[in-house]
Amino acid sequence: MKLWRWLLLLIVVAALAAFGWYVVAEDPGYVLVRLRGWRVETTVVAALVIVLLAWAVLAGLWHLARWPFGAMTRRHRRVSRQRLGSGLVALMEGRHGEAERDLERASRLEALRGPALLASAEAASRRGEPARALEALNRAGQAAPQAARVVRARVLRRDGKPDEVLALLAPEADSGSLTPGGWHELALAALAVGDTRRARSTLEPLYKSGALGAQRYAALEAQVLVAAIHAAPDGQSLNALWSQLGKGQRRTPAVVEAYARRAAAFGLALPAMDELESALRREWSPQLAEVWGTLEGDDLDARLRRAESWLDAHPNDPGLLLALGRMCVRQQLWGKAHEYLERSLAVAPSPGAWEAMGDTCVGQGDIALAQRCYRNALALTRGEATVDLPRDSRLSHPDTRSLAVEERDEHGVPRLRG
Repeated sequence: MKLWRWLLLLIVVAALAAFGWYVVAEDPGYVLVRLRGWRVETTVVAALVIVLLAWAVLAGLWHLARWPFGAMTRRHRRVSRQRLGSGLVALMEGRHGEAERDLERASRLEALRGPALLASAEAASRRGEPARALEALNRAGQAAPQAARVVRARVLRRDGKPDEVLALLAPEADSGSLTPGGWHELALAALAVGDTRRARSTLEPLYKSGALGAQRYAALEAQVLVAAIHAAPDGQSLNALWSQLGKGQRRTPAVVEAYARRAAAFGLALPAMDELESALRREWSPQLAEVWGTLEGDDLDARLRRAESWLDAHPNDPGLLLALGRMCVRQQLWGKAHEYLERSLAVAPSPGAWEAMGDTCVGQGDIALAQRCYRNALALTRGEATVDLPRDSRLSHPDTRSLAVEERDEHGVPRLRG
């Protein structure tokens, strides 16, 4: 297709040239130039050719005269780009001092001023020098105002000034012109000051932008919703908030756990248990099973039997075993509590399991062993190693291997264990 276009263009040019030559050949025109006794006579065609040649010669001389200055400018651009590249590499490698120096030099080129100063401010912030970072952002604001505002918010948040972040970003957020990075910084700052309403308002624009990716957005959404649930002042406000959440949001395990705990604290044990049981039916979660066992209620016997029925499908689940152990402790069924908690500790030791085992030992009258269990719970909380129990204790050598119990899927087919 391009070949035909070129051929057509050549035909048109040739036709115009032939027509022009015919016109000029018939009457070439006449040009007379007289200056201080000089007299030059020529045709119009020749005059045009002379003018074009003179213009080409003058342009060539002009470019030749500017060549040394152009070479210096080209070298400045090349060196500035190299400094920008080396500064960004140093920033990613953690050499923040070198990065700031190279980026400051790269910012001397007007075309690179904005990105170089933004990266320089980031380097200064990571070095723990917010004043230098804000100074660089003041200069970067002229070249890239929105990006400079986002980086300024990040610097202020790192410096422990979330209130200033809210004051900086709130006007653009209210007008809906905030960039994705600004929405993210606004969400984090709102969480830091406890403004859950503002934090929730950032979720929709962040979701639409897709800037965080599915995993990071899901984590931020869960963090914001959990904070909003914890901030509910009473049961009515909590239920109103819960009804406003989307179906997907009400199925997030961390959000379900937060609602259950908060509802139980307001005396709404039945709604809390309903949400937990619905979530466990949709998808099993050791975390939610453990929470389900901590809720208060008068129907503890029925709940214990229901939890024991779950053991058929989840015999090695540490959260379920811990929940069973805690419910048995509350019913003073010390033997059953000891069995469930011992299995939970064998599968996955946790501070909660050691604490519940301590309560079991207290109920059995073994205070010394209970103290060991409580110390182990505290040690695990601190990330320290646990202390071996006495040799004559049944827990002195717990089997830390996963119990070999046959597991079946929802169709009754045994699952193969790797």
